[in-house]
Amino acid sequence: MSPSPLAQLDQQTAELLSTIDALTSLDALRDVEATLTGKRSVLAALQKSLGSLEPDERRAAGAELQEARRVVTAAFDERRRLLERDARLESLESDRLDLGDVVTPDVVRPLAPGHPSLVAITQRELEDVFVAMGFTVADGPEVETDWYNFEALNIPPAHPARGMWDTFYVDLGEPETVVLRTHTSPSQIHLMEEAVAKGTLPIHAVMPGRCFRRDTPDASHLYAFHQIEGLVVDRGITFGDLAGTIETFTRAYFGPDITSRLRPGYFPFTEPSAEFEVTCTICRGEGCRTCSFTGWIELGGCGVLDPAVFDAVGIDSTQWSGFAFGFGVDRCGQMRHQLTDMRALTENDTRFLEQLS
Repeated sequence: MSPSPLAQLDQQTAELLSTIDALTSLDALRDVEATLTGKRSVLAALQKSLGSLEPDERRAAGAELQEARRVVTAAFDERRRLLERDARLESLESDRLDLGDVVTPDVVRPLAPGHPSLVAITQRELEDVFVAMGFTVADGPEVETDWYNFEALNIPPAHPARGMWDTFYVDLGEPETVVLRTHTSPSQIHLMEEAVAKGTLPIHAVMPGRCFRRDTPDASHLYAFHQIEGLVVDRGITFGDLAGTIETFTRAYFGPDITSRLRPGYFPFTEPSAEFEVTCTICRGEGCRTCSFTGWIELGGCGVLDPAVFDAVGIDSTQWSGFAFGFGVDRCGQMRHQLTDMRALTENDTRFLEQLS
């Protein structure tokens, strides 16, 4: 049996914490941020290595790694706060005018502390749930070529399915059409291409990010919104595995009294396809304005990967199968915190924002 990639996790975490404690300036902190908490950090490299573990080992290792990342991130944020405080005090001291008792530190009113937005909090919570289920976290670009956003996903030019997305097109003077991505599904293509090139199949990953569509804002829609994409590519994957994953996630995130349902749907890149809905947390299934009086809220879509998508990235669909799902981070936050109108996320009403602090 090969050693666990997390065999040295405690020692590596201690070394990261020691490095953070030794930082003495904001410049030094910025120089090492990527290698301590970013994509080039040792914890990020360990997260990528979890795909080589068995499912049971991956779940346990994912939870252990997530806790280490939380500890390191908290220590890093606290060090940043202290260094920023020291820098402010030093700046105030250097700029202070000698006016006797007229100006004193007592009259300086402290700024109210900030905090992450509801969307950022929700995305982090979703990542934690999926990491505990054995998934890794990846990302992708917000500006995509037509091939990644449509064609590689079995949506060729003039395909009727393109009418499902109200797309923003970007004029960069390029010969190839460029768009603001309408969904996080292009991240699937990038991830599968990378796995084929490096020989790192199977894949068990989620890919959160921002998307754009020309939607009219209403109680449950925004024109710039956030999705989280899930992708599993392995041997012997079935629709039953997809349904079980969706239900496990729903109960873990929303609570045991909220359930999911899959109803037949259509997506060009999956077959069979389904719409993924959960019990409306506002009315608990009774029916209200937010759920259009149906008792259910649609979070996104899912399905078994179409062989045409495997062909586009060079994966043998006779040996490998998989499923994908994608749903709204904003919508999950809305349901988790029982917001009746999603537009509250963008209106900057301090009465709403202060409830999250």
